[in-house]
Amino acid sequence: MDLFEYINEKKGNSESPLASRMRPMKLDQIVGQEHILGKNKLLYRAILADKLQSLIFYGPPGTGKTTIAKVIASTTKSHFIVLNATTSGKADIVKAVEVAKMERSLSGKKTIIFIDEIHRFNKAQQDALLPYTEDGTLVLVGATTENPYFEVNRALISRSLVFELVPLSIEDIKKIINEAVYNKDRGLGAYTMTITDEASSYLAINTSGDARCALNAIELAAMTTERSADGKIHLTREVLRECLQKKVLNYDKNGDNHYDVISAFIKSMRGSDKDATMHYLARMIESGEDPKFIARRIVICASEDVGNADPQALSVATHAMLAVERIGMPEGRIILAQAALYVACAPKSNASYLAIDQALQDIRTKNIGMVPGHLRDSHYNGAKDMGHGIGYLYPHDYSHHYIEQQYMPTQLKDALYYEPTEEGYEKHIRHLLQARKGSKSL
Repeated sequence: MDLFEYINEKKGNSESPLASRMRPMKLDQIVGQEHILGKNKLLYRAILADKLQSLIFYGPPGTGKTTIAKVIASTTKSHFIVLNATTSGKADIVKAVEVAKMERSLSGKKTIIFIDEIHRFNKAQQDALLPYTEDGTLVLVGATTENPYFEVNRALISRSLVFELVPLSIEDIKKIINEAVYNKDRGLGAYTMTITDEASSYLAINTSGDARCALNAIELAAMTTERSADGKIHLTREVLRECLQKKVLNYDKNGDNHYDVISAFIKSMRGSDKDATMHYLARMIESGEDPKFIARRIVICASEDVGNADPQALSVATHAMLAVERIGMPEGRIILAQAALYVACAPKSNASYLAIDQALQDIRTKNIGMVPGHLRDSHYNGAKDMGHGIGYLYPHDYSHHYIEQQYMPTQLKDALYYEPTEEGYEKHIRHLLQARKGSKSL
């Protein structure tokens, strides 16, 4: 079944889900996504002019990826084929190519193929599309909730324009809600319902920009709420709360948003913003993120971004990781919060991180020479005969347990890796090293 047939079937089916009936059929009916569908934008102009090249729509659920594809289907003069990558395979692609070639030879029409969940296609299936998008047999319109730069064949990406869809704003969702409640043609206006502004705002906020989720909640409320004495169904905040049950969070533990949130969490700790740290920690906890994963990120941040400015941060973070493993959730949330706040509020230094990376870079790119003879192991048979360990100065034999001698290989004897900052405890380290540098023996 192509998309035109699908649309016609849905138009004639009054029992189809509200979210399906409410899908726009015209470009100007689409709510939101003005950054790509504003009247002066490339995609808007290309759809109206029916001059499309291959496209990939990327964004979270309920933001309009399939809706835009259906608008293209209803406005284009091209033949339109629909596949869903979760149920289709290479044979379906081959069949689509045959149909496309026939359409071009018989009517001169080009063929647009819409592939929903395109990231579900494996590499071989995606490769099968390449020659036909290259020679113009097919114009690809793909939709995915996953970052296409990670999940879609690079060759397909290079032949396509990628458009990112964002969660709809609260005002956009409220506009869709009101249309669904009061529109008699596509919505539920025939049910004689009313919705309070408080209820509309509650639903818009708690569906996190997902129009489909909002429409499903309204439909469930309409089907399960008894009419009041005035003969109307009143959609209140309490009614919608029961239908929604729990706030929808755009968070997939294996998806792009997962990495965005953990990135913001780490950057908030690094940036010493205690409140943003708690916000992103709460997002992850509420979305069911693995607490051990969160704990590991805190440990890394404690070393990479706090370091010797507060050496205790690593101890706090490590103990928190162990405690969370033993105690579990929900109590583990308190342990994670304590550790994350300690790291966020601690003085910061990335000097240790810079030191090891620079040392590794020298190992990989420079002549690192031999270990100096006086530092070599002298305990095995024959070692002393080769001069190993001769001339080594034992620091504990000297004042303040320090004596200057060469530790670096000769080729790197002037290398400088660790430069303590003036932050926190590292300031003490810096001053101690400066004092040692000024004297052979303190």
